Amino acid sequence: MARFTYVGVTTSGKQVKGEIQAANKNEVTSLLRKKKVRPISIKNSSIDIKIPFLDHVKLQDISRFTRQFSAMTSAGLALVSCLDILGGQTENKKLAAAIKQVSTDIQGGSTLADALQKHPSIFNSLYSNMVSSGEASGSLDTVLSRLADYLEKSDALRRKIKGAMMYPVIVLSVAVAATIAMLTFVVPTFAQMFTETGGSLPLPTRIVMNISGFLQTFFPLIILVIVGAVVALYYYNKTEDGKLNIDRVKLQLPILGDLERKSSIGRFTQTLSTLLTSGVTILDALSITAKTAGNKVLEKGIIRTLERISGGLTIAEPLKETGVFPPMVIHMIAVGEKTGDLAEMLKKIAEFYQEEVDAAVEALTSVLEPIMIVIIGIVVGGIMIAMYLPMFDMIGTIK
Repeated sequence: MARFTYVGVTTSGKQVKGEIQAANKNEVTSLLRKKKVRPISIKNSSIDIKIPFLDHVKLQDISRFTRQFSAMTSAGLALVSCLDILGGQTENKKLAAAIKQVSTDIQGGSTLADALQKHPSIFNSLYSNMVSSGEASGSLDTVLSRLADYLEKSDALRRKIKGAMMYPVIVLSVAVAATIAMLTFVVPTFAQMFTETGGSLPLPTRIVMNISGFLQTFFPLIILVIVGAVVALYYYNKTEDGKLNIDRVKLQLPILGDLERKSSIGRFTQTLSTLLTSGVTILDALSITAKTAGNKVLEKGIIRTLERISGGLTIAEPLKETGVFPPMVIHMIAVGEKTGDLAEMLKKIAEFYQEEVDAAVEALTSVLEPIMIVIIGIVVGGIMIAMYLPMFDMIGTIK
């Protein structure tokens, strides 16, 4: 919440000044009008420093808001009352401000869907379009309940994948840090001792000493190259071609590629099923699903499918041509189209791939853990053995 100073005129013509806390100037105007004050000037008098990481609205926050919103509308509360209550109790400041602004817009005559569309960083096109269909059909509470189910499943899947990758990332980071520390501080001490004693050193020892010397000499340059590569990859991923190529590589990776493919297909079928069940037309549903696919290769295939079915074709055939979807998925979608129950068939596919992703995550975790342990053992153990080999030779010589 920001602090604003205002100058206004009352209904009696008296000029008034004061301060008020609100999310933005529009909310200040709304609050002043409720007090029967016509604002002349409104200025932000607070220093509002925003940290992007802390200002982020998590998917979990949105799903919790949607579930509570659904429960309140089902109980018969008015939209404005629901939003005012939720806006007051939401902990995330950015989401709370958006909810209050949506409430203000509705009071000004806007529909809920139009008000949500003004906050695309929080409520995406999938969200606003489903709400729009719920308003049009008079079943907003049902649509919000389906939307809450969808968001909760998406959040659970995302957290599961992140949780599975957390352990290998931590272990790998510790292993790299330990290896660098050994090569930078431990090995040079041994190297100096071996140099002073003279004599020829075993090949493994010479290799480790050379790596240590290279690391000590070019460490700043190595860090600079790594940082430059990460930054370049980040900005390359922001481009259309870059994102497409990186997502294509993701699908071709061993183990991880299979997980990416299954999670993308599960997300696509779940989103499309939710939209169709909520009354969104197939063309609009595919257009929205393409934007929320999460993988550029899949998004490109969906857009191509959208163009083909606009000419009268079925969905199954164009999806098959993308090369992303397995034959089983194509077959089930074709059956769903023929029976006229595509939404239900898509839901079954989504449930199947949810189980597949769960199994793939467990398999990934079980495979990565021993691999990481073996790699760490080889690297650390190899360095220690290479350093102790000359000492064994020295002991043998003394004997």
